[in-house]
Amino acid sequence: MSIKRKRRFHAEVATSSLSDIMFFLLLFFLIISTLANPNVIKMTLPKAKANEKTNKQYISLSVTEDKKFYIDKQPVAFEELETTLMAKINNEKDQTVVVRIPFNLQVQDLVDVLQIGVKNNLKFVIATSPK
Repeated sequence: MSIKRKRRFHAEVATSSLSDIMFFLLLFFLIISTLANPNVIKMTLPKAKANEKTNKQYISLSVTEDKKFYIDKQPVAFEELETTLMAKINNEKDQTVVVRIPFNLQVQDLVDVLQIGVKNNLKFVIATSPK
């Protein structure tokens, strides 16, 4: 008479460490998402000794070296810059615009952009990079 064993192989997946891995992945993506700014066009900014960092999302007005204008990554012609900017400002309660202009552009180009803010009582802030 043969004796049968009642032990059968049961497949298991060890899930005790999965919660730790998911926690670290969540933490990693939260940190990375706060560092990334999707409304930024890559350019070399003027350098300044004192920089102030902010977490608020302001409207970004970027001017490239070939004098193309962008409002939050949307290309805009200079003639339509004021109307587009005012339409965007009306949706926001904070009337602050961050101007991102390359360091090697002429001063007159900066003055042309800043005159739009003076005309419409907007607060313009020039973005700089740390020295």
